[in-house]
Amino acid sequence: MHVEHAELLQFLLLLALIIASAKAGGWASLRAGQPAVLGEIVAGVVLGPSVLNMLGWRVFPEELGVVVAHLANIGVIFLMFIAGLETDLAKMRRVGRVAGIAGTAGVFVPLLLGAAVALPFGYSLTQALFIGVVLTATSVSITVQTLIELGRLESREGTTLLAAAVIDDVIAIIVLSVFVALSGGGGGGLASVGVVAVRMVVFFALAIVGGLWVIGRVLPKAHGLPISEGLLASVTVLILVLSWSAEAFGRVASITGAYIAGVLVAEVGFRDEVERRLKSFTYAILVPVFFVSIGLQTNARLLAAEDLPFALLIVVAAVVGKIAGCGGGALAGGFSRAESLRVGVGMVSRGEVGLIIAGIGLQSGLLTDRGFAVMVIMVLATTLLTPILLRATFPRQRPALTEAEAVEQVMGDDA
Repeated sequence: MHVEHAELLQFLLLLALIIASAKAGGWASLRAGQPAVLGEIVAGVVLGPSVLNMLGWRVFPEELGVVVAHLANIGVIFLMFIAGLETDLAKMRRVGRVAGIAGTAGVFVPLLLGAAVALPFGYSLTQALFIGVVLTATSVSITVQTLIELGRLESREGTTLLAAAVIDDVIAIIVLSVFVALSGGGGGGLASVGVVAVRMVVFFALAIVGGLWVIGRVLPKAHGLPISEGLLASVTVLILVLSWSAEAFGRVASITGAYIAGVLVAEVGFRDEVERRLKSFTYAILVPVFFVSIGLQTNARLLAAEDLPFALLIVVAAVVGKIAGCGGGALAGGFSRAESLRVGVGMVSRGEVGLIIAGIGLQSGLLTDRGFAVMVIMVLATTLLTPILLRATFPRQRPALTEAEAVEQVMGDDA
């Protein structure tokens, strides 16, 4: 009992350091004219193994790293739920065709570019193609937070990005399943790919149609129950169940399930009330932990000097692949050049999805330790670049923040 209590105290100290560092980094980033999320990620890099290696200090047991990772995953799940709440389905339907083209092109262009870059560096064709598969990933959680800060999440480009990200996620997982099946890493051959595709279709059908039917009956009743926060508790259960089922059953990222949950809750008429109650806690604790955790997972020291040219070219391929693929798809779908560029830039970040796919490659032997380190650097670089590029490509719609307003926004009160 004494040991468990000591670990609790250590966790409280660790959590306090993470949140304080995230908010300080966010404030500094706003002062520099960049989105707060950039500073929060940089704070994580400084605290992580690349610089201070905070989780390696003797005062913190190794097990706390797992706890922080779980808390970070909950943070990104709730962030994507809020993005779903703020999604206008009517707008999304209007950009459905463009999102489909952008999401599809955003998978295959980075795949080919990544493979083309890897081959000259001594990687086999199988390994090079898998590196290309890692580059197909997209994680719009960083983009979502940046667009919220810019007040552009509900713009035409923002709506297209969210829809394209779901399409990108589905196609990327199918491509990964096909690759693993054909390379012998997962067994079952192409039959297993068919199973994955069927499970995806069933999940989306049940989540959207069945979820809407259940939510429309459960939430109004929960809202009227004489218990504390019955509505918010019911919504939280919904978020967790859909996030779990998305990955466990549908084979898509858990954040996709959370995003669907947000869309459904908004559709049944509880958007404003749920958002008002959920945002403060999410932005004060969960979201900062998520952004810092990205840096905590990054260890630049694993990268050998001879890997730097390859790492640099992979980062370039990752950025160019999404801008050319998604942006080119949006342009072909009828968007202007400026709008298409914003869509492409918004899909650049690989985030946790890229790390998951790279981890699969490491476990299956398709990536070496050094190759995995390069993929982690690519994920970090694209994550850091995305808010900077978005800030540069989206025109300002409101006056620059005063210092007081900046501090308030960093604290999540005006997120």
